[in-house]
Amino acid sequence: MNETNGTPILRLRGIEVIVGGVHALRGVDLDVTQGERLGILGPNGAGKTTLFNVISGDFAPTEGQVLMNGLDVSTAPSRVRPGLGVARTYQQTRLFGGLTVADNLFVAAAGKGGGRLRMFHKGSDDDYRRHARQAAAEVWLEDKLDSMVADLSHGEQRQLEVAMAMVADPSLLLLDEPASGLSSAERERLTELLLALDRSITLMLIEHDMDVALEVAERVVVMHEGLTVAEGTPDEIRANQMVHDIYLGRR
Repeated sequence: MNETNGTPILRLRGIEVIVGGVHALRGVDLDVTQGERLGILGPNGAGKTTLFNVISGDFAPTEGQVLMNGLDVSTAPSRVRPGLGVARTYQQTRLFGGLTVADNLFVAAAGKGGGRLRMFHKGSDDDYRRHARQAAAEVWLEDKLDSMVADLSHGEQRQLEVAMAMVADPSLLLLDEPASGLSSAERERLTELLLALDRSITLMLIEHDMDVALEVAERVVVMHEGLTVAEGTPDEIRANQMVHDIYLGRR
């Protein structure tokens, strides 16, 4: 059931991105409602990750506006986006394999608070550790806190990536292909985890695995060659012949 409150947390207006003469995004307009679960689908090169890069501040749009809660953040760099409530994961893992789960989450929590992993204890470290334990519990890794990240399964590492983003207390969470490389059982577990996320968090999901995307998302936007070409419920997208043609390379 959709429990969103109808408030747009994110508005994109006329977003254009030109990289090396290539039009990666072509006038994208998009509203994302607070608490929504939005899936972004499309073949390789459709512009999905570029869209996330614009929202997270990794790219500034060539043209257009990015509005967060009505505030124009179009040119705000990525380092300030967490303070605006934006967190994301990436297609490639960005974990510290030589540290424990707890230390990875501590680094993420301390980084948001302007701190860092250190040899000497500070009072604020207790808050960061507590926050790290809470984030681990939210992604079902509380029994892995002392495990080295390099020893985790691929699925557990993906769960940890979600926790690393969650530790920043985001209002908008961007997940870029979180099911990539997972086994069938790991995909099922990840899907259950995403469905269980607190509804105070707005979720945008890029996913090539349509089973995962259409299970988690309540609304789906399909992209092709930098454009949004279809939008609807999962059932509407499943039945859309143009979407099938795009994925089969007929368009």
